[in-house]
Amino acid sequence: MDVEKLFHMTGGAGPSSYAKNSSLQKKASDMVKNVTIETLQQLYLEITTKTLCIADLGCSSGSNTLAMIKDVVETVEGTCRKFMLSDPEFHVYLNDLSTNDFNSIFKALPDFVRELREERSGGSPHIYIGGYPGSFYGRLFPNNSLHLIYSSYSVHWLSKGQAPCKLDHACIKYHYVMQVPPALYNDHGDSINKGNIYISESSPPRVLHAYFNQFQEDFSTFLRSRSEELVVGGRMVLILLGRAGPDHVDRGNSFFWELLSRSLAILASQGEIEKEKLESYDVNFYAPSKDEIEEEVRREGSFKLDQLQMFHIKKEDYGDRHGYAVAATVRAIQESMIRHHFGVGEGSLDSLFEIYGRMVDEEMGKEEIKPWTFVLVLRKL
Repeated sequence: MDVEKLFHMTGGAGPSSYAKNSSLQKKASDMVKNVTIETLQQLYLEITTKTLCIADLGCSSGSNTLAMIKDVVETVEGTCRKFMLSDPEFHVYLNDLSTNDFNSIFKALPDFVRELREERSGGSPHIYIGGYPGSFYGRLFPNNSLHLIYSSYSVHWLSKGQAPCKLDHACIKYHYVMQVPPALYNDHGDSINKGNIYISESSPPRVLHAYFNQFQEDFSTFLRSRSEELVVGGRMVLILLGRAGPDHVDRGNSFFWELLSRSLAILASQGEIEKEKLESYDVNFYAPSKDEIEEEVRREGSFKLDQLQMFHIKKEDYGDRHGYAVAATVRAIQESMIRHHFGVGEGSLDSLFEIYGRMVDEEMGKEEIKPWTFVLVLRKL
């Protein structure tokens, strides 16, 4: 299974699309918008370049991507007016995996540019936007070509690992799996984390080590690649999911995966998915702690960590439909993987996320689920 060709947020603008179900991500970026703006202002006053080059890594599709671009343009133009500087050209590079719905973004660009022009009474910023498909766990851009890298809710997805695939009883072969740590499988190609799709209370210690080791390798590769692409003094603003302390299992990000695991188990008990496939499904995710992030930045050595803040996204008032909203968000992210791995259709997916949404509401009625989000600002040394 070539997961790099399969993993993507649900495209288009339908009811299950990421574009329609990414309000939580937008709320997080809005909560730390002041951090992004201050970072950009400081950066531009230091470099005052005629061409400002920005990359959005893991851009996905929908209005969130264009909102980020608009914030960048307005911030830099405001800084230029304040200090009587000439406006630069803006080069914006949108990156995601090749299966991302770039077409939705490109179709929205004419209206986006027209709105920018109308807001400026006919004037328009000189802005050039392009798509750059590929994994950000490796080089994407030329040396010293970028001034700012922005990434929202992407870096907690892990990179390629080589995991064994049991093709028959006599022959064990390997296939490349994106974002699933290879150490989650034993020599026979079986998952050592059976009954779970992520780290849980019943996971053996080897599972924790497998995820953590993959995170270390991936984040170091990410930092090293970006350090070669950024100019000296360039910045990165990263928004990602994480956890508060050393415990991997908490009532936050790991608990949402636990509920999805339970929901899949119910579907398996109803015969809608195969139990064997459930036992081989592990999610492509890791929630690092503050200490783990700081240690990897220090160890890799290319960046200074200017800021690291932790926050909870304030619960939106969905009334009795909160679980439905969370389920719709998770579906937009995980549907491509679940559909392919389990071979299910629309009806089974509807059943799965109906169960999941109901479980979320039941648990929220007992005690609120509060996942942590981090915002990092890194400066290229």
